[in-house]
Amino acid sequence: MQRLRFLVWKEFLELRKDPKLFGVVVVAPIVQLTMLGYAATTDVRDVPVVVVDGDRSPSSRDLIARFEGSRNFSIVDVVSTTRDVEPFLESGRAWLALSIPVGYGADVSGGRPVTLQLIADGTDSNSTTVALGYATSVIGGYAQDLLEAQRGNGGAFEASRVAGGIEPRIRIWFNPQLESRHFMIPGVLALVLLVVTANLASMAIVREKELGTLEQLNVTPLRRWELIVGKLLPYGAIAMIDVVLVVAVAVFWFEVPLRGSFVLLFAMSLVYVICTLALGLFISTISETQQQAMMTATFFFLTPMIYLSGFIFPIENMPAVIQPVTYLIPLRYFLIIVRGIFLKGIGLRLLWPQAAALAAWGLVVLALAVSRSRKRAV
Repeated sequence: MQRLRFLVWKEFLELRKDPKLFGVVVVAPIVQLTMLGYAATTDVRDVPVVVVDGDRSPSSRDLIARFEGSRNFSIVDVVSTTRDVEPFLESGRAWLALSIPVGYGADVSGGRPVTLQLIADGTDSNSTTVALGYATSVIGGYAQDLLEAQRGNGGAFEASRVAGGIEPRIRIWFNPQLESRHFMIPGVLALVLLVVTANLASMAIVREKELGTLEQLNVTPLRRWELIVGKLLPYGAIAMIDVVLVVAVAVFWFEVPLRGSFVLLFAMSLVYVICTLALGLFISTISETQQQAMMTATFFFLTPMIYLSGFIFPIENMPAVIQPVTYLIPLRYFLIIVRGIFLKGIGLRLLWPQAAALAAWGLVVLALAVSRSRKRAV
């Protein structure tokens, strides 16, 4: 027990002597617990819906009002034809599309069967399943209200025909079987690249510091950018090999469809790898030991990125105060890119905002890391 007591006291002394390590061990878990306690929710709220109102009647407006009055839905737009729905679902501006056919109001008033179509973005199968349940519940409640209203007017026979005649017909795009692995596996590609490249880059450079060889490299004729590229390039090559392996396993083993261009996916992965390598280089400039680099990467960067990027929890369900923070996370943009290419088959025409944000993030962090590295070398 005496040896154990001395060992514990030694660890406390080391923690006291290293303020950065103290911050990583004590402050970071508290910050994460506070933020993720609000952000980590599986509730589905404010599902964006685009409505195709082909009837433009009081009955159709009444049904749309039911969706607007529900806290589970948010009407993003009302269009006239189903052709206008595709851009909303492809860009992610809407998760569901409600199609109200021409003559809907006349059919409801006449007690004739009515078919409503729900088109869903099946990229996120769990959220889509919940959203479809909400939608069918709203339509069912609307039909029941029609029944009670007509019964109150003495039209019980006609009302029964109305209530039984509203039939929601559901179509699911991009992931018809609602396979959750189709949503998760493309995201694993982004996660693997983040963990492998950021950790390896930061640990390798810090290892040079610990061994004292980084100072030796600094006095060689190598230029600063040559030294940085020479240290990071091998890990970039490893990352791009990982891209090919993960895509091959996803397509041929898990049978996740790759509907878009593999060349575009490879190019966007290269941009993303530059971001993660820049992050690893930046971590190395604020770390003195490998242990500190590993803990800094894990607690301050990797874990918050995983939880706040939309990899597990939809960003739309997070509190409004946390959602702006997610724009600082590169994993958020790459998840949209990789899932869009895999499941939706969309190209750079729709993905350019995410690609531009990803490139800008990488350039800013790389410039900051190089600047700090240059200052430390002087």
